[in-house]
Amino acid sequence: MVECMSVTDKIAARLPKIVSERSERGPVVAAVRLHGVITPTPTPMARNTISVQTVETALTRAFDHDRLVAVALLINSPGGAPTQSALIAERVRELAAKKRVPVLAFCEDLAASGGYWLACAADEIYAHGTSLVGSIGVVSAGFGLNGLLERYGVERRVHTAGDHKVRLDPFSPEKPEDVEWLKGLQVQLHEQFAAWVRERRGDKLVGTDDELFNGEIWTGAKAAELGLVDGIGTLRGVVAKRYPDAEIAVAEPRKPLLARLGLAGATTRSGDFFAEGLAALEERARWSRFGL
Repeated sequence: MVECMSVTDKIAARLPKIVSERSERGPVVAAVRLHGVITPTPTPMARNTISVQTVETALTRAFDHDRLVAVALLINSPGGAPTQSALIAERVRELAAKKRVPVLAFCEDLAASGGYWLACAADEIYAHGTSLVGSIGVVSAGFGLNGLLERYGVERRVHTAGDHKVRLDPFSPEKPEDVEWLKGLQVQLHEQFAAWVRERRGDKLVGTDDELFNGEIWTGAKAAELGLVDGIGTLRGVVAKRYPDAEIAVAEPRKPLLARLGLAGATTRSGDFFAEGLAALEERARWSRFGL
C-alpha cells in the first residue's frame, strides 16, 4: 500500500534541502558605480551624474546584502560639488559603521577632486597604474556673458536688497572684490578637503602639505608612492585574492530620466536649451581638463 504524504509533510521534507542550498552560497562583495560629475542638479542631457539622491538607493542596496563581506566603490569622476561629495562620503561611512564591513575604493580612469574625496570614504583605495588620481584642490568655473548681451542689445535688469546679493553674475562685468570673496571661500573649502584626506589616510601619506594638496593630479602608480592610494589593483583582482569565494554584485545609481530612456540629448522646452547647453559644456570641460 502506498502511503500518501500530506502537503505539510512534503514542505517539511523540502526544508532541509532549501536551507542547505542557501548555506552553500558564498559571500558577496557589493560594488557601487560612482561615475560622472558630482552635482546636486543633474540635467536631462547628462548621461552620468553623482549626487546623494541618485546614489542613496544603490548604497542602501549594496550594504543590505545578507552575505556581505565588503563593499566596493567603483569611482570614475572628475569631481564637482564639494557638499555632495562630503554628504555621500559621510553616508558611506555611516552605512559601513552600521553594517561593520570594510569599504574598498577602486579608481578607474579618474578619481580627481570630489572623485578622490569619495575614494577617501573607503578603508582602502586601489587604482590602476594609469589612473589619474588626486587634484586635491578647489576650482570654480563659469561663463562671462555680458559681452554677448551687449552685442545683441539685451539689457540685464537685477534688483536686490543687500549689496552682495548678486555676486559673480555671469551677465554682469566681473568685480575684483567679488573674485576676492570667492577665493576666500575656496581657501576654506580647500582646508576642509585637506583635513578629510588627512583624517582618512593618516600616516599613509608621504610628502608635505604643499606637495599633496596643491591641486596636482598623479598617475595611480605615483599616487601609491605618495600614499594617496594603498596599491595598484582592480576590483576583480583584489576580490579574487582577498575573498576568493565571493560573488560580485554591482548596484547602479539612478540616472536622469532622459538618460534612462536613451534620450540624453533631448530637451522638452526650447527655453531650456541654452541653459542645458551651458551645463553640458561645463560637464564636458570637467572631463577634458584631464584629457578624457
